Amino acid sequence: MGKTFLRLGYRLASALMLSSLAMITVVSAVRAHEVTPTIADFRVEDGQVAFDLRLNIEAFVAGIDLDGMEDTNNAAQSVDYDSLRGLNQAELEPMVRQFAEEWLETLRVSASGTVQLTVADVVIPQVGDVEVPRASYLMLNGNIPAGARSLTLHWPKGSGGVVLRQNGVDDPYTGYLQGGETTPPIPLGGGIVMTPAEAFTDYLPVGFDHIIPKGLDHILFVLGLFFLSTRLRPLLWQVSAFTVAHTITLGLGALGWVQVPAGIVEPLIAASIVYVAVENIFTNHLTRWRPLVIFGFGLLHGLGFAAVLGEFGLPRDQFVAALIGFNVGVELGQLTVIALAFLTVGIWARGHSKYRGRVAIPASITIAVIGAYWFVERVFL
Repeated sequence: MGKTFLRLGYRLASALMLSSLAMITVVSAVRAHEVTPTIADFRVEDGQVAFDLRLNIEAFVAGIDLDGMEDTNNAAQSVDYDSLRGLNQAELEPMVRQFAEEWLETLRVSASGTVQLTVADVVIPQVGDVEVPRASYLMLNGNIPAGARSLTLHWPKGSGGVVLRQNGVDDPYTGYLQGGETTPPIPLGGGIVMTPAEAFTDYLPVGFDHIIPKGLDHILFVLGLFFLSTRLRPLLWQVSAFTVAHTITLGLGALGWVQVPAGIVEPLIAASIVYVAVENIFTNHLTRWRPLVIFGFGLLHGLGFAAVLGEFGLPRDQFVAALIGFNVGVELGQLTVIALAFLTVGIWARGHSKYRGRVAIPASITIAVIGAYWFVERVFL
């Protein structure tokens, strides 16, 4: 009876893992419309406040509720959103200005009273690869009442995340808001700086979110490490090499000391997925060179992490704390992937003679196919 239960559990776990990989295959074949946060830089000069918003303006105009949204393909307005991405500045700008009239009523700025914001300019890049979201700019201006010493901003519900950065002062404010949240009072002359603990806690979920649920390529790479062997020691060697490597290039990339174009990094990340998966098919033990190869691939993944972090920006005065928070979030995401894989198949597979043939090799083939598709897509499509 006990053996029968174990066999059933093993088969169920195998089916769950393989079906999960199949689902990832389907998701990866769909056009990627990952939601990114708005970057809002503001400054106060000569009694006026100016906000420069870098945002995915098509998602706003389409009326997509970005709170908690991970991929715009999941939105009811995805068809409208896709059509807007094919419009040039002359065609889209009137729609942006019409949208802004209503949206600005919910974007509330207070400084010794309500600050009325108006659209100063709209900058929309030329139509390029419609598979990649455009970063447009919405410039806003408003008059600050005389004698005001601080301001607060309420970010509208449904607008997703925003990184708010104060410019032109010493000790500037930097914060991350979700839709419906309000900043604390921000001194116009500067002086409100995030504490190290605040920076760490603000950026930790950003790192975790980049792995789960948004980092499908990183998830598949980690699963490729997992499927080499059911023994813990090989997994620890691989994960350690990967962690040290991506931590190095994440830090160097965040500092701006190392910069490699995404057009090079992203295809190589896909190639790294193919490599570890294919090697799993031909060997079931840790070769002496695999940790070194994984270290090299980890350097590439770190550059990918740095590119994501660059979209958010790092607070100047708490750079190290925010960077550590982001990196710890990434590590927690990776450990969660490994833990879920272990709970799904690891417990049932330990010591099972048919694990490699029925789970590890089919799963590795699936991972290799997805990685190869991504490589071709990122190089040629």
